Order: sequence, then C-alpha cells, then structure tokens
Amino acid sequence: MLTGGHPNSLGRTVEVVEIVLADRARLGELYACYQSEDAVVRLRTSNGLKRISHEKPEWLVPLLDGFLTEIAALDQASAQWTLADLFETLAPLMTPAQRQQAEAVLKRNLAHHHDWIVLNQTMKTLGGWAKADDELRAWLIPHLERLQQDGRKSVAKTATKTLKHL
Repeated sequence: MLTGGHPNSLGRTVEVVEIVLADRARLGELYACYQSEDAVVRLRTSNGLKRISHEKPEWLVPLLDGFLTEIAALDQASAQWTLADLFETLAPLMTPAQRQQAEAVLKRNLAHHHDWIVLNQTMKTLGGWAKADDELRAWLIPHLERLQQDGRKSVAKTATKTLKHL
C-alpha cells in the first residue's frame, strides 16, 4: 500500500495509519516496511509511524530498541528526521538507557548530517532536552553556534531560536 505514486506524495500513508490504529496487531507490518529496498516506502513508513506516535505513543514503546539500532543505522534523511520527532514524543516512555542511546543518535546526526530537515528537527528535540540537562546544553551550544552560520535560512533560524530558548 505504500508503493507507487509521486515520490513526494504521501500515497496511501493516511489509509495505512487508519488501518493500524484500528488494529494494533498490524503495527509490526508497518515497522517491517523499513526493510523495503524502496526509499519511498521507507519515507512513507516514517510518516506513518510519526502519525501513530502522536495518536498512540505507548504503542511504539516495543519498537524503541529497533528505532535506536536498525532505523538509526539507515542512511536516509527521512528516517533520521523521523527519529528526532519520535524521540521527542517518546522520551517520557524511554528507559534511561534508551534515552542515553537516543541522545547519542541525535548528537551524531547534528554533528554530521547535512539534510536541513534532519538538522532542524534534531535541534528542536535536543534543544528541548537540553533545558534540563547542563551537560547536553554545554555540548549543544557550540553546534548551534556553528549552525547559526548555515547558508540555509531555516537551519540558521532554528539554531538561533534554540539558542535563545537555552
């Protein structure tokens, strides 16, 4: 159901989300779509899981370890920006070890990724977490200062805004 159509469209993602929300047992099928060789399917999988996380975050708790390992290893920007969103939503449901691992994934993405959406979403999540974490704040500030100089207006603006909130 996630194949076909224009690569930048949601295709039938909303329909898939409705099916999963009506039958939680289908969640594993959606998650398994991350194994697709089709980048568009993986993009739509990310979008679907993000939508489900906003409706039923507790449903994704059993998938957290997979997000932290398998999905974090995917070399696809949409997977990485989705992780930043999912980690923000799921943080209250994470174990301390999962939270630490999620922070490491996000730090790696902020330090090394070049996609503007990955950077913006990661700054948002880490910025929120850094408000209550002096060590994270100390790590984050130099990266935000670097990203304030980014030639892409949205990245520079998000870095400036995040710095002001800290």
